[in-house]
Amino acid sequence: MGARAAFGQEFRELEAPTFGNLLRRLRDNRGVSRERLAFNAGVSASYITHLEKGDRGNPTREVVTALTRYLDRLVPLSSADRRQLDDLAGLGSDQVPSPAELRAVITPEMVRTLDLHSPNMAALLDIRSNLLACNAPWHDAFPGLPRHGNMLRWFFGHELAVKVMVNWESDARLIAGWMRALIGRSGNSEGFADLIRDLGEFPKFRQAWSDGGVEFAPHVFTLHMRNPVTGVRRRVFAQTGRIDGAAYPGQLLTVLGLPG
Repeated sequence: MGARAAFGQEFRELEAPTFGNLLRRLRDNRGVSRERLAFNAGVSASYITHLEKGDRGNPTREVVTALTRYLDRLVPLSSADRRQLDDLAGLGSDQVPSPAELRAVITPEMVRTLDLHSPNMAALLDIRSNLLACNAPWHDAFPGLPRHGNMLRWFFGHELAVKVMVNWESDARLIAGWMRALIGRSGNSEGFADLIRDLGEFPKFRQAWSDGGVEFAPHVFTLHMRNPVTGVRRRVFAQTGRIDGAAYPGQLLTVLGLPG
């Protein structure tokens, strides 16, 4: 890798991020030799050299865990560096965190942002549709939904759902198809097993699920809703987005309901 002069100074050519150059940076920042890192991670020094030069394929999860454990012991790794190491090693997280774990990473600023959207509906959900936080308009729009309930359990199991959702039958088929696509994309069917088992208690879900269709959910979709008391209907454009934070990337969803 050559060096060129710029404004009287020498600089190295810029590198795209790789597992090797990130590992080298983290090791250099801690003043630890390849030999010492290798010994404490249970691998050979030559293997560390090959990793840093990009001469080997991606390391296994066990190797990455051993490397990060030792580097973190010297100087704590940031959550961003931990995730970047996993991503560059091709070890995207296959775990589905619990609602409690996800609520623990919701910041006060994120909650304040939900309230800023009033009088429009706004909520934070996980990919299994557990309600993690919401503003008052969201809670009012789905009567009977527990503050920390599950949107799908409400939709298929609460008696008011068919009164609130004008197109309940067609929505049910869409939701089942979206679930199938989401589970496939996540690569972790076991993480959804409990939810499917719980929803299986509702005959309406079993019927929608048995159709076997697959649909990929758009980022914006239309909800036709009804006030179960007054009967007044309204159309809501639901806009979704994933929060790609360092902790539990892609597991948090924002949903904003805008008037149609």
